[in-house]
This record gives sequence, C-alpha cells and structure tokens, in this order.
Amino acid sequence: MAIIDITIVPIGKDTGMSEEVAEIEKVLNKYTDKIDVQLTPMSTLIEGDIKDLLSVIEEIHEVPFTRGAQRVSTNIRIDDRRDKEGKQMKRKIESVQNKM
Repeated sequence: MAIIDITIVPIGKDTGMSEEVAEIEKVLNKYTDKIDVQLTPMSTLIEGDIKDLLSVIEEIHEVPFTRGAQRVSTNIRIDDRRDKEGKQMKRKIESVQNKM
C-alpha cells in the first residue's frame, strides 16, 4: 500500500481554492472502494494500491483545467511501503498518539 500526499494548485487564479478542492474531493469520493482519502488543511492524503493512486492523480490533476485554469502545479509525495500489509495512515497516527 502507498500513501500519497498531493497538493494541486491552479496558477493565476484567486487565492481562495476551496471550490477547486471541493471538486477534487468529489472526484476522489468516486473511488472510495479502492482508496482512502484524508483531507488536511494543506493537502490531501490518499492511500491504496500505487497503480490506482496514480490513475486517480491523473484525473484530479485535470480538475482545475476543467474549471478554467490555464496552468496547474501538482506536488506529489509518495510513501510506498511494501514490508507491511494493509493500510497504514490510521496506524501511523495511532502509533504517535500511543506515545504521547
């Protein structure tokens, strides 16, 4: 399973991005049978099989273009762990909380 931290920024638009983020979240919600999604104040985390995630990234990268953007900057950070089974986002958070 992989976790991807993704930020998609339309360039040359207003500073507010909540409408674009909401549209991206709608697309992500179509794939909840394949991926887990966690919205954060600065990015979105998606977790699942790397092939599924990369396919979803291609689709959500296009969202700002469909909304009129002429340029989009997408930043992706991938944590692809293959020595553990199952989903890791929840376990990582629980591990830190148990140490507090």
